[in-house]
Amino acid sequence: MTWWTAVSPLPPPGRLRTLAWATLANTVGVGLWLTGQALFLTRDVGLSASSVGVGLTVAGLVGLTASVPLGGLADRRDPRTLRAVLQVLQAAAATAYLLVDSFPVFLAVALVDALLASGNLAVRAALVAAVGGPEGRVHAFATLRAVANLGIAVGAGLAGFALAADTHLAYQLLVVGNAATYLLSAALLLRLPAFPPSGRTRASRPQRGRALRGRALRGRALRGRALRDGPFLAVSLASAVLSLHYVTLTLVVPLWTVARTGAPPAVVSAVLLVNTVLTVLLAVPLSRGAATAVPAAATMRRAGLVLAAAMLLYAATAGLPALSATALLLLATAVFTVGDMWHGTAGASLAYDLAPPDAIGAYQGADGLLAGLARAVGPALLTLLLLDGGWPGWLALAALLALAGLLTPTLTRRALASRTAPHG
Repeated sequence: MTWWTAVSPLPPPGRLRTLAWATLANTVGVGLWLTGQALFLTRDVGLSASSVGVGLTVAGLVGLTASVPLGGLADRRDPRTLRAVLQVLQAAAATAYLLVDSFPVFLAVALVDALLASGNLAVRAALVAAVGGPEGRVHAFATLRAVANLGIAVGAGLAGFALAADTHLAYQLLVVGNAATYLLSAALLLRLPAFPPSGRTRASRPQRGRALRGRALRGRALRGRALRDGPFLAVSLASAVLSLHYVTLTLVVPLWTVARTGAPPAVVSAVLLVNTVLTVLLAVPLSRGAATAVPAAATMRRAGLVLAAAMLLYAATAGLPALSATALLLLATAVFTVGDMWHGTAGASLAYDLAPPDAIGAYQGADGLLAGLARAVGPALLTLLLLDGGWPGWLALAALLALAGLLTPTLTRRALASRTAPHG
């Protein structure tokens, strides 16, 4: 029991543990689907790989439009209930993949799925803030990130059975299993107390009607304010640039390992395993000291420099023999993971602390919109820059990540200064 307590990312009993269990259930499904969706859609449904890629790209870009509106809604409604409703809808969308038999049907399902997923991320951020409170939300974010990585790893392992079987029934069970995790997560979320907006009191029907109209107008104003808040968006843009590193690990490094190094393909699994294990172990310890904007900006600066170093280490594996390439790939991944943890923690802290207390959801939605755009352009940009460009491409990416990190403290100071001025 002692050893499990020492390594388990689950927090002590309480609201955060309940949210952690919901996150674990949800991310087991994420791991199932991320691992199996490509083969399900191509081998079981019969779509071409190119049509799957186009469909997912279009759906991902359209899905970003839900981030700010649903984040704003979480500021005016109970984020716990809203997220539970969204996850029930996500279960329905996940189940709808069983009906896919053509590209138009796939695109329709993928669009709905992406809209719900993007909106759910902003609502999740508002719920984490409500559960953790101003003093504990960054710790809560780091805890849930560790739990999420554990869940994704478990889901990926379970998906391996379906992929090994490679039968119609196995793929169908994978889809159903993903949908079931959304329902389980929603049920666990409802064990949390409600978090209604502060200041709500009982009122007569006319008063409630006026209040609803007022909240709707105020919600639109807050959403517009988030998208017009230049200093905040500048900080979020720096964080979004740094988020390009996610694509590097999941897409570029596997292809680079096979094509440009002497390491065997199995090393790709070892690289991802090292990242997952270190994330589970280090997410919470590395989140300390970044609870507010100024120290978080310093952490973001460190993240940019460390991630830049990791890019140079990956580049140095080109042409190395198997043993040397493997050792350097694993070392680069360990360095990468430290930078990744610092970036995730600092990005969350800045997005929380630079937002008005009554508009956290809307501002998280705006932050997520920029990060989502970076993730959308990342695959095409980085495969061209790194796989085709080689060493010069890695150097350019390292310089970009370092620059984004170095600029963050200055941008943060400007954002903090702008908070004392009236907003238009």
